[in-house]
Amino acid sequence: QVQLVESGGGLVQPGGSLRLSCAASGSIFSFNSMGWYRQAPGKERELVANIHRGSTYYDDSVKGRFTISRANAENSVYLKMNSLKPEDTAVYYCNAGRYEGTWYYYWGQGTQVTVSS
Repeated sequence: QVQLVESGGGLVQPGGSLRLSCAASGSIFSFNSMGWYRQAPGKERELVANIHRGSTYYDDSVKGRFTISRANAENSVYLKMNSLKPEDTAVYYCNAGRYEGTWYYYWGQGTQVTVSS
């Protein structure tokens, strides 16, 4: 059974940095796509950043501040977040997908990021 485990969330002051990590266990295959979503209170879950076949995508709200990277051999994905703003406060979820004729998606349990002074 595939499990995604996130770590690295916490409380940080505006302008600070955090690095989120996500590691997959129980997987014998490599994911085609890995990324990060977030969900703030009262809002829908939204895609923050994604790596698919070596190409990266960033939501406009995080471009230039967040960097996604991946360690393929470890089925891991990371999100370095700089210049954090209060509006970045949310639960961040790791997402991984593999394609075998159709897409199969997996989710982590989420890690809280709070940006506040």
